Amino acid sequence: MEKVKAEVVTHYRSELVEYLRANGSTFAYGDTGIRLAKEFGFCYGVERAIDLAYAARRHFPREQPVYILGEIIHNPHVNEQIRDMGVTFLSGSHKAADIEDLGKGDPVVIPAFGTEVKVNEMLKARGCTVIDATCGDVMSVWKRVRQNAREQVTSIIHGKAWHEETKATSSQAKAYENGHYLVVFDLDETDLVCRYITRGGDREAFLKKFEGATSDGFDPDKHLGAIGLANQTTMLRGETEEVQRRLRAAMVEKHGEDAIAGHFRYFDTICGATQDRQDALRDLLSRPMDLLLVVGGYNSSNTSHLAEMGEGKLPTYFIKDASEIESAERLNHFLQHKQEMVIAENWLPLEGKLTVGITAGASCPNNLIEEVILHTYELRGAPASEVLGSIRAESAADMAQ
Repeated sequence: MEKVKAEVVTHYRSELVEYLRANGSTFAYGDTGIRLAKEFGFCYGVERAIDLAYAARRHFPREQPVYILGEIIHNPHVNEQIRDMGVTFLSGSHKAADIEDLGKGDPVVIPAFGTEVKVNEMLKARGCTVIDATCGDVMSVWKRVRQNAREQVTSIIHGKAWHEETKATSSQAKAYENGHYLVVFDLDETDLVCRYITRGGDREAFLKKFEGATSDGFDPDKHLGAIGLANQTTMLRGETEEVQRRLRAAMVEKHGEDAIAGHFRYFDTICGATQDRQDALRDLLSRPMDLLLVVGGYNSSNTSHLAEMGEGKLPTYFIKDASEIESAERLNHFLQHKQEMVIAENWLPLEGKLTVGITAGASCPNNLIEEVILHTYELRGAPASEVLGSIRAESAADMAQ
């Protein structure tokens, strides 16, 4: 791990981002100012996962394949880098093998999101050497839902049923024979559950609505009597807290305040890094800016929530990297609430003073942030060499004092 840390830093570091971090997260050159969120980019869990993937490839002989279950994190550049190092993917767009191809001793990296219990069991049955890069915050959620399962409390999971992390967490909710789970995506789905708790309803319609988001054998007439709320660690804290408030109110209405402890439990399992990035963006949005660029993978849950926060305040563009910026007249960006790419026309004013806000998801490397900033400056008439030259000159002057 120690040997690969320097290599990882070399691949993803940014001179400009490091300068911004050291100078109050603001920078201006010419008429263009940059405001960078105080917390952004790689978190500890992401860095650890990448380091483990690099270390696994370096540790085993070059002729021995090293496998990874799927994307190590939700950033295409990082996953391409790991693939190009010679790590073989078992799923996703880079898939080159199947679990059925694995044998005794084959090294397999489990990504930061974790994996389902049944996949773990398959790897053990095949005698694979497992390198577990599951984030510690994710495993903390697993501990809670396993406790729920052991005590026959149904886990209500606030998350995206299709997301790797939520799939892994859901599988932990079935760790004991009578364990069950139900995944709610948003407040509308939460309200459906609350109404069923307080009023009952059409059982078959309920199960159809939540098809693919419940455990096998889940019965809302039986399994909503005692519930415990958990969450995908990258959801919006405010929304999870509102899900908690509504579910608790429904259980109080159904069972009474005096009996609530036996029918409802809640643990705060939002990832600390996710919350730090949301808090930092909230602070950034309180400052004057003309537009916001959110950089990260389009399938990144924590990044999509950052974009969601910005969209309600000012023109916000969610882009995976600088290649989405074609010109000042055309920018390709992702609408996370519609799950589609769109084109923003005349998105970047070329005259007058402009302040651009920047943030990035927990799986976005610093070098991609730098490329976005420099490309924006170039469109505004300031070559990257001049911008970087100005920070080097200022840094040299500071050192000389």
